[in-house]
Amino acid sequence: MDIRQLRLRHLRLIESLDLELGSGWSLFTGPNGAGKTSLLEAAFLLSHARSFRTPGRDALASHGHAGYSVFGVMDEAGRLFRAGLARERGRFEARLDGEAVNASELLQRVAVVCFEPGSHALIAGAAEERRRFLDWGVFHVEPGFLALWRRYQRALRQRNALLRAGAPVADLVPWDAELAAAADPLSGMRAAYMDALSPHLIAVAAELLVELGPVELHFDAGYDTVVGLQAVLAGRRERDLGRGHTGAGPHRADWAVRFGVNRREHLSRGQEKLCAFACLLAQVRLFHAVRGDWPVLCLDDLASELDPEHQVRVIATTDAIGSQILATGTVAPIGLDALRRPLSRFHVEQGRVHSLL
Repeated sequence: MDIRQLRLRHLRLIESLDLELGSGWSLFTGPNGAGKTSLLEAAFLLSHARSFRTPGRDALASHGHAGYSVFGVMDEAGRLFRAGLARERGRFEARLDGEAVNASELLQRVAVVCFEPGSHALIAGAAEERRRFLDWGVFHVEPGFLALWRRYQRALRQRNALLRAGAPVADLVPWDAELAAAADPLSGMRAAYMDALSPHLIAVAAELLVELGPVELHFDAGYDTVVGLQAVLAGRRERDLGRGHTGAGPHRADWAVRFGVNRREHLSRGQEKLCAFACLLAQVRLFHAVRGDWPVLCLDDLASELDPEHQVRVIATTDAIGSQILATGTVAPIGLDALRRPLSRFHVEQGRVHSLL
């Protein structure tokens, strides 16, 4: 999948932009605060309906504007389609080929992955970040995942409301059963995805993190899947009533990366970043293996995130895949002179983008 055209209106510093993009690499350089990252944010919005920089969706609008819009002409294996997302009056409006659709339909169609300065949180941060990574991947390869996830979330909200109200056990029992009915297939999809991701991560880590030794992925479903969630919830009802929330289930799932005896707690910040990139690139490869197409890959400020040796490794490893790559930086990362794929250069300043010949 490639983005052939990207059109932005009132997004952060960028008031208005129409940008044509080619296959291969597009490098955007310029001073700090010029609007480079906003270009990647725009692409990411079409695939996630959120920013990778801030949880506030309305904060993305340019000063003085109540909303913003992103439009892309996408090339999916030679078939063009139009994707649009606008934030107006506090809600999203999504379109595919001019027709209004649910945001989930747009997100299912557009695939963008981003490595940025905060990506080390995938390894060292809270479990929520790793669940988001996992669920984005499952969402794109398992058609039934979203319905199950929504069913589970509805039941979880109901059970938590009852727990906060101190409801009798008899009121909790049917919601325990409903949670369990959604949890087991949901966890099965997640576990299967992690199993499928593992060989891709092993291959990428062998290229980028060979000094750390063999890598393993460990998945925690958030409850004992052998016993089953209904039995687990029955055994902890008093505890959950005391705390006012459900303490076990897929909403508590997590996963971890280990290199031999080295757990994630033993990694340096630079190794955390490389490990996060390896996970993202493994996800890109798995997406291609299942869907037959490559997601767009964004690399934000790569030169400031990695030392020169690892910049070269990352550039070479990335260049070997088929993704369209959008990269930013105050300077160009090291290793671009060895690219085998086309490279387009752009300069960004004060929200304006100029092509460099």
